[in-house]
Amino acid sequence: MDRALRDRDAAPVLDGYRGFATPDRLILRGRVLSASRRTAPLPDQGRWANLRQMLSLFLTDEVADVAVEARGVTTRSDGEGYVWLEVPREGEGPGWHDVEVGIVGDDGPAVPFPVMVPERQARIGIISDIDDTMMKTGAYSLARNLWTTFTGSALTRKVFPDAVVLMDHLHAHGLNPVYYVSSSPWNLHYFLDKVFARAGLVAGPMFLRDFGVGTAQGGANAHGDHKGDAILQILAANPDLPFILMGDTGQHDAEIYHGICERAGGQVRAVILREATRNGPGDAARHAIAAMRIMGVTVHTGRDFTGAADALDHAGVDVQR
Repeated sequence: MDRALRDRDAAPVLDGYRGFATPDRLILRGRVLSASRRTAPLPDQGRWANLRQMLSLFLTDEVADVAVEARGVTTRSDGEGYVWLEVPREGEGPGWHDVEVGIVGDDGPAVPFPVMVPERQARIGIISDIDDTMMKTGAYSLARNLWTTFTGSALTRKVFPDAVVLMDHLHAHGLNPVYYVSSSPWNLHYFLDKVFARAGLVAGPMFLRDFGVGTAQGGANAHGDHKGDAILQILAANPDLPFILMGDTGQHDAEIYHGICERAGGQVRAVILREATRNGPGDAARHAIAAMRIMGVTVHTGRDFTGAADALDHAGVDVQR
């Protein structure tokens, strides 16, 4: 729920998300909340306990119009409490860095916001969907997606083992940057981060979706617009780097990625799609896959990611040093 800062006695807190870099700036992202809500599931807790904990992630009290500062740059949280800070790079080398962010006028300690700087010698960038690509969700079915999301925990959610293996190969021990794009809400950022860490999946900046009142729009168009805009933003932040897009055939990823290929001027080298259902890609996905191949984009599809690395190698998409 939208909420301005009305109670000055309740000091707001900062929640930092994983940020990313452009050639000359660091992009810091986070949110101002009245309190931090994070789950700590027990190994033997049941689905109802999971449900209560997951619901608590959505009962956030966002705080709008709060001045936030980092490296002399100041901005204000928007109506949903979100913060976007673009600060100059100060010689940061490749890898993850923490940038101290504070609330203006607050004497409390600054909060470290993590930000990733790509390796200068990176051969390829990777942008991946999350639901049914990295993690089993059933996002192509709304009822199944909601049940899986709200009755699971960071200990029970399943990351596909083949996704971990393939992403590790593509990441090449830190050489190539990894980004995640999903229509899941920002409230799940901390949760997804913990799920990925527990599974050993490569960490990367996440581009999630704002479900705030007045901003959320349902349907495939909103899903596609969010994903498409986020991917174009990542490509623009890495103008000299070719990319691999990873997704699944259950949520219009093939069609979205085809649109990106048409607009990205050859920056997309390959697309890898997991077939989310037993019936394989639908007609729209098959048409999009064929169109991308005609454009010269390598497209690999399958029930799992077996053979994806070989397909990239055969097509001359070099991901290693």
